Amino acid sequence: MERLGVDGTAVITSVTVQSSREVSRIDHQDAESVRAQVIAALEGPRPGAIKIGMPGSAESIRAIAEVLSQTDIFVVCDPVVSASSGGRLIDPVGQQALMDELIPRSNLITPNLSEAEALLGTKVSTDDEMEKAGAALLRLGAASVLIKGGHREGAQVQDFWTSGTDSFWMTGNRIEGEGSRGTGCVLSSAIASFCALGMPVSDSLVLAKAYVSEGLRSAAGPGSATRPVDTGGRPSDPRDFPWVTSSAGMGRDRVTFPPCDPPPTGLYPILPDADWVERLASAGLSAMQIRMKDPSVDNLESQVRRAIDCTSDTITRLYINDHWEPAIQYGAYGVHLGQDDMDPEALRKISAAGLRLGLSTHSFFELARALSVNPSYVAIGTLFHTHSKVMDYEPLGLERFKQIASLSPVPVVAIGGIRLEHADEVRAAGATGLAVISEVTESPDPEKTIRNWNEIG
Repeated sequence: MERLGVDGTAVITSVTVQSSREVSRIDHQDAESVRAQVIAALEGPRPGAIKIGMPGSAESIRAIAEVLSQTDIFVVCDPVVSASSGGRLIDPVGQQALMDELIPRSNLITPNLSEAEALLGTKVSTDDEMEKAGAALLRLGAASVLIKGGHREGAQVQDFWTSGTDSFWMTGNRIEGEGSRGTGCVLSSAIASFCALGMPVSDSLVLAKAYVSEGLRSAAGPGSATRPVDTGGRPSDPRDFPWVTSSAGMGRDRVTFPPCDPPPTGLYPILPDADWVERLASAGLSAMQIRMKDPSVDNLESQVRRAIDCTSDTITRLYINDHWEPAIQYGAYGVHLGQDDMDPEALRKISAAGLRLGLSTHSFFELARALSVNPSYVAIGTLFHTHSKVMDYEPLGLERFKQIASLSPVPVVAIGGIRLEHADEVRAAGATGLAVISEVTESPDPEKTIRNWNEIG
Protein backbone atom coordinates (compact mmCIF):
# COMPACT_ATOMS: atom_id res chain seq x y z
CA MET A 1 0.00 0.00 0.00
CA GLU A 2 2.80 2.40 0.85
CA ARG A 3 4.55 1.68 -2.44
CA LEU A 4 1.36 2.53 -4.30
CA GLY A 5 1.08 5.89 -2.56
CA VAL A 6 -1.46 5.32 0.20
CA ASP A 7 -1.18 5.08 4.00
CA GLY A 8 -2.21 1.69 5.32
CA THR A 9 -3.37 1.17 8.91
CA ALA A 10 -3.23 -2.44 10.12
CA VAL A 11 -5.64 -4.35 12.34
CA ILE A 12 -4.04 -7.48 13.81
CA THR A 13 -6.57 -10.31 13.94
CA SER A 14 -4.23 -13.29 14.36
CA VAL A 15 -0.61 -14.21 14.88
CA THR A 16 0.56 -17.13 12.76
CA VAL A 17 3.66 -19.28 12.93
CA GLN A 18 4.41 -20.32 9.37
CA SER A 19 7.23 -20.96 6.95
CA SER A 20 7.23 -21.45 3.21
CA ARG A 21 6.38 -25.10 3.90
CA GLU A 22 3.69 -25.07 6.59
CA VAL A 23 1.51 -23.24 9.10
CA SER A 24 2.33 -24.71 12.51
CA ARG A 25 0.34 -22.44 14.86
CA ILE A 26 -2.38 -19.77 14.84
CA ASP A 27 -3.28 -17.57 17.79
CA HIS A 28 -6.39 -15.44 17.20
CA GLN A 29 -6.73 -12.11 18.95
CA ASP A 30 -9.80 -11.79 21.14
CA ALA A 31 -12.83 -10.18 19.51
CA GLU A 32 -12.88 -7.08 21.71
CA SER A 33 -9.26 -6.32 20.83
CA VAL A 34 -10.08 -6.64 17.14
CA ARG A 35 -13.18 -4.44 17.53
CA ALA A 36 -11.16 -1.75 19.30
CA GLN A 37 -8.49 -1.82 16.60
CA VAL A 38 -11.05 -1.44 13.80
CA ILE A 39 -12.70 1.49 15.58
CA ALA A 40 -9.30 3.14 16.10
CA ALA A 41 -8.36 2.59 12.45
CA LEU A 42 -11.55 4.34 11.34
CA GLU A 43 -10.96 7.38 13.53
CA GLY A 44 -9.37 10.48 12.06
CA PRO A 45 -9.20 10.93 8.28
CA ARG A 46 -11.81 8.82 6.51
CA PRO A 47 -10.20 5.79 4.84
CA GLY A 48 -10.57 5.56 1.07
CA ALA A 49 -10.99 1.77 1.22
CA ILE A 50 -10.81 -1.19 3.58
CA LYS A 51 -9.05 -4.45 2.75
CA ILE A 52 -9.86 -7.59 4.74
CA GLY A 53 -7.57 -10.60 4.50
CA MET A 54 -7.45 -13.13 7.36
CA PRO A 55 -10.22 -12.03 9.75
CA GLY A 56 -9.50 -14.54 12.52
CA SER A 57 -12.17 -16.19 14.65
CA ALA A 58 -15.92 -16.18 14.14
CA GLU A 59 -16.28 -13.77 17.07
CA SER A 60 -13.78 -11.36 15.50
CA ILE A 61 -15.55 -11.60 12.15
CA ARG A 62 -18.85 -10.62 13.78
CA ALA A 63 -17.14 -7.72 15.58
CA ILE A 64 -15.60 -6.45 12.34
CA ALA A 65 -18.91 -6.75 10.49
CA GLU A 66 -20.75 -4.89 13.26
CA VAL A 67 -18.38 -1.92 13.05
CA LEU A 68 -18.41 -1.90 9.24
CA SER A 69 -22.22 -1.89 9.21
CA GLN A 70 -22.01 1.69 10.44
CA THR A 71 -19.93 2.96 7.50
CA ASP A 72 -20.19 2.97 3.71
CA ILE A 73 -16.46 2.76 3.01
CA PHE A 74 -15.52 0.55 0.02
CA VAL A 75 -14.54 -2.93 1.27
CA VAL A 76 -12.31 -5.39 -0.57
CA CYS A 77 -12.49 -8.81 1.09
CA ASP A 78 -9.95 -11.48 0.21
CA PRO A 79 -11.66 -14.57 1.72
CA VAL A 80 -8.50 -16.27 2.92
CA VAL A 81 -9.17 -19.92 3.73
CA SER A 82 -5.68 -21.40 3.62
CA ALA A 83 -2.05 -20.29 3.35
CA SER A 84 0.09 -20.70 0.25
CA SER A 85 1.75 -23.64 2.00
CA GLY A 86 -1.62 -25.34 2.39
CA GLY A 87 -2.40 -24.85 6.09
CA ARG A 88 -6.01 -23.88 6.88
CA LEU A 89 -6.33 -20.37 8.34
CA ILE A 90 -10.01 -20.33 9.27
CA ASP A 91 -12.17 -23.01 10.88
CA PRO A 92 -15.62 -24.04 9.59
CA VAL A 93 -17.45 -21.85 12.13
CA GLY A 94 -15.33 -18.86 11.13
CA GLN A 95 -15.92 -19.58 7.44
CA GLN A 96 -19.66 -19.58 7.98
CA ALA A 97 -19.43 -16.28 9.83
CA LEU A 98 -17.39 -14.90 6.96
CA MET A 99 -20.12 -15.93 4.53
CA ASP A 100 -22.95 -14.65 6.69
CA GLU A 101 -21.45 -11.45 8.09
CA LEU A 102 -18.54 -10.10 6.04
CA ILE A 103 -19.20 -11.09 2.45
CA PRO A 104 -22.60 -9.31 2.41
CA ARG A 105 -20.82 -6.13 3.57
CA SER A 106 -18.13 -6.37 0.86
CA ASN A 107 -18.07 -4.31 -2.32
CA LEU A 108 -15.63 -6.78 -3.85
CA ILE A 109 -14.48 -10.26 -2.86
CA THR A 110 -11.39 -11.83 -4.46
CA PRO A 111 -11.36 -15.63 -3.98
CA ASN A 112 -9.00 -17.92 -5.83
CA LEU A 113 -10.35 -21.18 -7.23
CA SER A 114 -9.88 -23.22 -4.03
CA GLU A 115 -11.43 -20.45 -1.92
CA ALA A 116 -14.42 -20.24 -4.26
CA GLU A 117 -14.79 -24.02 -3.99
CA ALA A 118 -14.63 -23.86 -0.18
CA LEU A 119 -17.26 -21.12 -0.01
CA LEU A 120 -19.63 -22.81 -2.45
CA GLY A 121 -18.96 -26.50 -1.83
CA THR A 122 -18.66 -27.16 -5.55
CA LYS A 123 -15.92 -27.68 -8.13
CA VAL A 124 -14.63 -24.50 -9.80
CA SER A 125 -12.18 -25.06 -12.63
CA THR A 126 -13.53 -24.48 -16.15
CA ASP A 127 -14.55 -21.18 -17.75
CA ASP A 128 -18.22 -22.04 -17.32
CA GLU A 129 -17.72 -23.09 -13.70
CA MET A 130 -15.95 -19.82 -12.90
CA GLU A 131 -18.79 -17.79 -14.38
CA LYS A 132 -21.40 -19.82 -12.49
CA ALA A 133 -19.37 -19.49 -9.28
CA GLY A 134 -19.28 -15.72 -9.73
CA ALA A 135 -23.09 -15.63 -9.91
CA ALA A 136 -23.37 -17.92 -6.87
CA LEU A 137 -20.99 -15.78 -4.80
CA LEU A 138 -23.02 -12.69 -5.66
CA ARG A 139 -26.01 -14.45 -4.14
CA LEU A 140 -24.11 -14.53 -0.83
CA GLY A 141 -24.44 -10.74 -0.82
CA ALA A 142 -21.18 -9.38 -2.28
CA ALA A 143 -21.58 -6.42 -4.62
CA SER A 144 -18.98 -7.83 -7.04
CA VAL A 145 -16.69 -10.82 -7.34
CA LEU A 146 -13.24 -11.41 -8.84
CA ILE A 147 -12.43 -15.10 -9.17
CA LYS A 148 -8.70 -15.57 -9.66
CA GLY A 149 -7.69 -18.30 -12.07
CA GLY A 150 -3.96 -18.47 -11.45
CA HIS A 151 -4.07 -22.10 -10.36
CA ARG A 152 -5.44 -23.29 -13.70
CA GLU A 153 -3.10 -24.67 -16.35
CA GLY A 154 -2.24 -22.68 -19.46
CA ALA A 155 0.07 -20.11 -20.99
CA GLN A 156 -2.20 -17.32 -19.74
CA VAL A 157 -3.69 -16.52 -16.35
CA GLN A 158 -7.37 -15.58 -16.55
CA ASP A 159 -9.51 -13.97 -13.84
CA PHE A 160 -13.28 -13.45 -14.01
CA TRP A 161 -15.05 -10.38 -12.58
CA THR A 162 -18.78 -9.86 -12.30
CA SER A 163 -21.23 -7.53 -10.60
CA GLY A 164 -24.28 -9.36 -11.91
CA THR A 165 -24.96 -6.49 -14.32
CA ASP A 166 -21.53 -6.33 -15.94
CA SER A 167 -18.77 -8.90 -16.27
CA PHE A 168 -15.43 -9.41 -18.01
CA TRP A 169 -12.36 -11.63 -18.13
CA MET A 170 -8.85 -10.33 -17.46
CA THR A 171 -6.06 -12.23 -19.18
CA GLY A 172 -2.30 -11.93 -18.79
CA ASN A 173 0.70 -14.00 -19.75
CA ARG A 174 1.79 -16.48 -17.12
CA ILE A 175 5.08 -15.60 -15.42
CA GLU A 176 7.31 -18.66 -15.42
CA GLY A 177 8.95 -19.60 -12.13
CA GLU A 178 8.92 -21.98 -9.20
CA GLY A 179 5.98 -20.40 -7.40
CA SER A 180 5.35 -17.36 -5.24
CA ARG A 181 3.79 -16.49 -1.91
CA GLY A 182 1.37 -13.70 -1.14
CA THR A 183 0.00 -13.06 -4.62
CA GLY A 184 -3.61 -12.95 -3.45
CA CYS A 185 -2.81 -10.68 -0.51
CA VAL A 186 -0.86 -8.31 -2.74
CA LEU A 187 -3.59 -8.26 -5.39
CA SER A 188 -6.41 -7.41 -2.97
CA SER A 189 -4.26 -4.80 -1.22
CA ALA A 190 -3.37 -3.22 -4.57
CA ILE A 191 -7.03 -3.13 -5.65
CA ALA A 192 -7.98 -1.43 -2.38
CA SER A 193 -5.10 1.02 -2.76
CA PHE A 194 -6.10 2.08 -6.26
CA CYS A 195 -9.73 2.42 -5.14
CA ALA A 196 -8.56 4.57 -2.22
CA LEU A 197 -6.78 6.81 -4.72
CA GLY A 198 -10.14 7.49 -6.35
CA MET A 199 -9.91 5.13 -9.31
CA PRO A 200 -12.98 3.22 -10.51
CA VAL A 201 -13.06 -0.49 -9.74
CA SER A 202 -12.41 -1.41 -13.39
CA ASP A 203 -9.18 0.61 -13.49
CA SER A 204 -8.16 -0.69 -10.06
CA LEU A 205 -8.54 -4.31 -11.18
CA VAL A 206 -6.38 -4.10 -14.31
CA LEU A 207 -3.72 -2.03 -12.54
CA ALA A 208 -3.59 -4.44 -9.60
CA LYS A 209 -3.21 -7.42 -11.94
CA ALA A 210 -0.36 -5.63 -13.74
CA TYR A 211 1.20 -4.80 -10.35
CA VAL A 212 1.19 -8.44 -9.25
CA SER A 213 2.51 -9.66 -12.62
CA GLU A 214 5.34 -7.15 -12.47
CA GLY A 215 6.09 -8.28 -8.91
CA LEU A 216 6.17 -11.92 -9.97
CA ARG A 217 8.52 -11.12 -12.82
CA SER A 218 11.08 -9.57 -10.48
CA ALA A 219 10.51 -11.91 -7.52
CA ALA A 220 13.49 -13.68 -5.99
CA GLY A 221 13.98 -15.51 -2.71
CA PRO A 222 16.96 -17.11 -0.94
CA GLY A 223 16.99 -20.90 -1.15
CA SER A 224 13.27 -21.57 -1.26
CA ALA A 225 10.98 -22.98 -3.91
CA THR A 226 8.39 -20.34 -3.04
CA ARG A 227 9.25 -16.67 -3.36
CA PRO A 228 7.65 -13.51 -2.02
CA VAL A 229 6.13 -11.18 -4.60
CA ASP A 230 8.71 -8.45 -5.21
CA THR A 231 6.44 -5.41 -5.31
CA GLY A 232 7.67 -1.99 -6.35
CA GLY A 233 5.94 1.22 -7.34
CA ARG A 234 3.12 1.63 -9.82
CA PRO A 235 3.19 -0.87 -12.70
CA SER A 236 5.07 0.47 -15.70
CA ASP A 237 6.01 -2.54 -17.83
CA PRO A 238 3.66 -3.12 -20.81
CA ARG A 239 4.52 -6.83 -20.78
CA ASP A 240 2.58 -7.21 -17.55
CA PHE A 241 -0.55 -5.25 -18.46
CA PRO A 242 -3.60 -7.52 -18.96
CA TRP A 243 -6.20 -7.48 -21.70
CA VAL A 244 -9.95 -7.54 -21.08
CA THR A 245 -12.58 -9.51 -23.00
CA SER A 246 -16.22 -10.48 -22.61
CA SER A 247 -15.38 -14.20 -22.73
CA ALA A 248 -12.43 -16.33 -21.66
CA GLY A 249 -12.04 -17.80 -25.14
CA MET A 250 -11.63 -14.36 -26.71
CA GLY A 251 -8.86 -13.68 -24.20
CA ARG A 252 -6.95 -16.77 -25.23
CA ASP A 253 -7.47 -16.39 -29.00
CA ARG A 254 -7.02 -12.73 -29.78
CA VAL A 255 -7.53 -11.02 -33.12
CA THR A 256 -4.27 -9.47 -34.37
CA PHE A 257 -3.59 -6.41 -36.51
CA PRO A 258 -0.37 -5.57 -38.38
CA PRO A 259 1.89 -2.86 -36.96
CA CYS A 260 1.86 0.64 -38.40
CA ASP A 261 4.71 1.25 -40.83
CA PRO A 262 5.44 3.88 -39.73
CA PRO A 263 3.17 4.75 -36.78
CA PRO A 264 1.41 8.13 -36.77
CA THR A 265 4.17 10.57 -35.88
CA GLY A 266 3.94 14.26 -35.18
CA LEU A 267 0.82 16.07 -36.36
CA TYR A 268 -2.07 13.69 -37.05
CA PRO A 269 -5.03 15.76 -38.29
CA ILE A 270 -8.57 14.41 -38.07
CA LEU A 271 -10.51 15.79 -41.03
CA PRO A 272 -14.27 16.01 -41.68
CA ASP A 273 -14.47 15.08 -45.38
CA ALA A 274 -12.62 14.20 -48.58
CA ASP A 275 -12.21 17.84 -49.57
CA TRP A 276 -10.00 18.40 -46.56
CA VAL A 277 -8.03 15.23 -47.24
CA GLU A 278 -7.43 16.31 -50.84
CA ARG A 279 -6.38 19.78 -49.72
CA LEU A 280 -3.75 18.46 -47.29
CA ALA A 281 -2.65 15.29 -49.12
CA SER A 282 0.63 16.82 -50.26
CA ALA A 283 1.51 18.35 -46.86
CA GLY A 284 3.98 15.59 -46.02
CA LEU A 285 2.10 14.27 -42.97
CA SER A 286 2.75 10.75 -41.68
CA ALA A 287 -0.95 10.09 -41.14
CA MET A 288 -4.41 11.59 -41.49
CA GLN A 289 -7.84 10.44 -40.45
CA ILE A 290 -11.15 11.12 -42.16
CA ARG A 291 -13.92 11.31 -39.56
CA MET A 292 -17.32 11.96 -41.11
CA LYS A 293 -19.64 12.43 -38.14
CA ASP A 294 -21.92 14.98 -39.83
CA PRO A 295 -25.11 13.10 -40.87
CA SER A 296 -25.57 15.55 -43.75
CA VAL A 297 -22.41 14.35 -45.52
CA ASP A 298 -23.50 13.00 -48.90
CA ASN A 299 -22.12 10.01 -50.78
CA LEU A 300 -20.19 8.58 -47.85
CA GLU A 301 -18.68 5.72 -49.84
CA SER A 302 -17.51 8.03 -52.61
CA GLN A 303 -15.99 10.32 -49.98
CA VAL A 304 -14.02 7.40 -48.55
CA ARG A 305 -12.90 6.29 -52.02
CA ARG A 306 -11.82 9.80 -53.02
CA ALA A 307 -9.93 10.31 -49.75
CA ILE A 308 -8.07 7.02 -50.30
CA ASP A 309 -7.25 7.95 -53.91
CA CYS A 310 -5.93 11.36 -52.81
CA THR A 311 -3.34 9.80 -50.51
CA SER A 312 -2.45 6.65 -52.45
CA ASP A 313 0.65 8.17 -54.07
CA THR A 314 1.83 10.08 -50.99
CA ILE A 315 3.70 9.17 -47.81
CA THR A 316 0.55 9.81 -45.77
CA ARG A 317 -1.22 6.82 -44.22
CA LEU A 318 -4.99 7.36 -44.26
CA TYR A 319 -7.21 5.96 -41.51
CA ILE A 320 -11.00 5.79 -41.91
CA ASN A 321 -12.97 6.52 -38.75
CA ASP A 322 -15.84 4.07 -38.12
CA HIS A 323 -16.72 3.25 -41.74
CA TRP A 324 -14.74 0.03 -41.98
CA GLU A 325 -16.70 -1.61 -44.81
CA PRO A 326 -15.86 0.99 -47.51
CA ALA A 327 -12.37 1.19 -46.00
CA ILE A 328 -11.90 -2.49 -46.79
CA GLN A 329 -13.62 -2.21 -50.16
CA TYR A 330 -11.43 0.62 -51.43
CA GLY A 331 -8.17 -0.42 -49.79
CA ALA A 332 -7.57 2.07 -47.00
CA TYR A 333 -4.37 1.80 -44.99
CA GLY A 334 -6.24 1.57 -41.71
CA VAL A 335 -9.39 2.04 -39.67
CA HIS A 336 -9.93 3.90 -36.42
CA LEU A 337 -12.69 2.81 -34.03
CA GLY A 338 -14.07 3.86 -30.67
CA GLN A 339 -14.63 1.51 -27.74
CA ASP A 340 -18.33 1.21 -28.56
CA ASP A 341 -17.53 0.06 -32.11
CA MET A 342 -15.46 -3.01 -31.22
CA ASP A 343 -17.84 -5.50 -32.80
CA PRO A 344 -16.09 -8.92 -32.92
CA GLU A 345 -17.28 -9.74 -36.44
CA ALA A 346 -16.22 -6.36 -37.79
CA LEU A 347 -12.81 -6.70 -36.13
CA ARG A 348 -12.28 -10.13 -37.68
CA LYS A 349 -13.11 -8.79 -41.14
CA ILE A 350 -10.85 -5.75 -40.75
CA SER A 351 -8.01 -8.00 -39.57
CA ALA A 352 -8.55 -10.49 -42.41
CA ALA A 353 -8.33 -7.63 -44.92
CA GLY A 354 -4.90 -6.68 -43.54
CA LEU A 355 -5.87 -3.15 -42.49
CA ARG A 356 -4.23 -1.43 -39.54
CA LEU A 357 -6.41 -0.61 -36.54
CA GLY A 358 -6.38 2.35 -34.17
CA LEU A 359 -8.58 2.31 -31.06
CA SER A 360 -9.67 5.15 -28.81
CA THR A 361 -9.13 4.84 -25.03
CA HIS A 362 -9.45 7.18 -22.08
CA SER A 363 -8.69 4.95 -19.06
CA PHE A 364 -6.55 2.05 -17.88
CA PHE A 365 -9.51 -0.28 -18.29
CA GLU A 366 -10.21 0.89 -21.84
CA LEU A 367 -6.54 0.36 -22.69
CA ALA A 368 -6.86 -3.22 -21.40
CA ARG A 369 -9.99 -3.65 -23.51
CA ALA A 370 -8.25 -2.25 -26.59
CA LEU A 371 -5.29 -4.59 -26.12
CA SER A 372 -7.64 -7.57 -26.36
CA VAL A 373 -7.38 -7.24 -30.15
CA ASN A 374 -3.68 -6.35 -30.53
CA PRO A 375 -4.34 -3.00 -32.26
CA SER A 376 -1.80 -1.22 -34.44
CA TYR A 377 -1.94 1.86 -32.19
CA VAL A 378 -4.10 3.36 -29.47
CA ALA A 379 -5.33 6.93 -29.13
CA ILE A 380 -5.48 8.13 -25.53
CA GLY A 381 -7.55 11.15 -24.53
CA THR A 382 -9.20 13.50 -24.02
CA LEU A 383 -5.99 15.14 -22.85
CA PHE A 384 -7.13 18.75 -22.40
CA HIS A 385 -10.46 20.53 -22.54
CA THR A 386 -11.88 20.60 -26.06
CA HIS A 387 -15.04 21.80 -27.76
CA SER A 388 -14.77 19.25 -30.57
CA LYS A 389 -16.60 16.55 -28.62
CA VAL A 390 -18.88 16.53 -25.60
CA MET A 391 -17.34 14.27 -22.94
CA ASP A 392 -18.90 12.87 -19.77
CA TYR A 393 -15.56 12.77 -17.95
CA GLU A 394 -12.81 15.20 -17.05
CA PRO A 395 -9.73 15.52 -19.29
CA LEU A 396 -6.91 13.20 -18.32
CA GLY A 397 -4.16 15.78 -18.02
CA LEU A 398 -0.52 15.04 -18.72
CA GLU A 399 0.25 12.94 -15.64
CA ARG A 400 -2.62 10.48 -16.04
CA PHE A 401 -1.97 10.33 -19.80
CA LYS A 402 1.66 9.47 -19.11
CA GLN A 403 0.66 6.68 -16.70
CA ILE A 404 -1.69 5.09 -19.22
CA ALA A 405 0.70 5.53 -22.16
CA SER A 406 3.55 3.87 -20.25
CA LEU A 407 1.57 0.61 -20.15
CA SER A 408 0.81 0.45 -23.87
CA PRO A 409 2.86 -2.06 -25.90
CA VAL A 410 1.79 -0.34 -29.14
CA PRO A 411 2.36 3.24 -30.37
CA VAL A 412 0.32 5.93 -28.64
CA VAL A 413 -1.49 8.86 -30.22
CA ALA A 414 -2.58 11.68 -27.91
CA ILE A 415 -5.88 13.42 -28.63
CA GLY A 416 -8.04 16.16 -27.21
CA GLY A 417 -7.46 19.90 -27.02
CA ILE A 418 -3.82 19.69 -28.14
CA ARG A 419 -2.24 22.89 -29.44
CA LEU A 420 1.18 23.57 -30.93
CA GLU A 421 2.46 24.86 -27.60
CA HIS A 422 1.62 21.46 -26.02
CA ALA A 423 3.55 19.38 -28.55
CA ASP A 424 6.86 18.94 -26.74
CA GLU A 425 5.39 18.06 -23.34
CA VAL A 426 2.83 15.66 -24.81
CA ARG A 427 5.50 13.79 -26.76
CA ALA A 428 7.67 13.70 -23.64
CA ALA A 429 4.72 12.04 -21.87
CA GLY A 430 4.76 9.14 -24.33
CA ALA A 431 2.92 10.13 -27.52
CA THR A 432 4.30 9.43 -30.98
CA GLY A 433 1.41 11.10 -32.78
CA LEU A 434 -0.65 14.15 -31.80
CA ALA A 435 -4.19 14.04 -33.14
CA VAL A 436 -5.82 17.42 -33.67
CA ILE A 437 -9.09 18.62 -35.13
CA SER A 438 -9.85 22.31 -34.66
CA GLU A 439 -6.15 23.23 -34.61
CA VAL A 440 -6.21 22.53 -38.36
CA THR A 441 -9.84 22.74 -39.50
CA GLU A 442 -10.51 26.06 -37.74
CA SER A 443 -7.19 27.63 -38.64
CA PRO A 444 -7.34 30.69 -40.95
CA ASP A 445 -4.37 29.19 -42.78
CA PRO A 446 -4.27 25.39 -42.34
CA GLU A 447 -1.24 24.95 -44.60
CA LYS A 448 0.77 27.41 -42.52
CA THR A 449 -0.37 25.67 -39.33
CA ILE A 450 0.90 22.36 -40.69
CA ARG A 451 4.23 23.93 -41.67
CA ASN A 452 4.60 25.24 -38.13
CA TRP A 453 3.95 21.78 -36.73
CA ASN A 454 6.34 20.15 -39.18
CA GLU A 455 9.11 22.52 -38.11
CA ILE A 456 9.10 20.99 -34.62
CA GLY A 457 9.34 17.46 -36.07
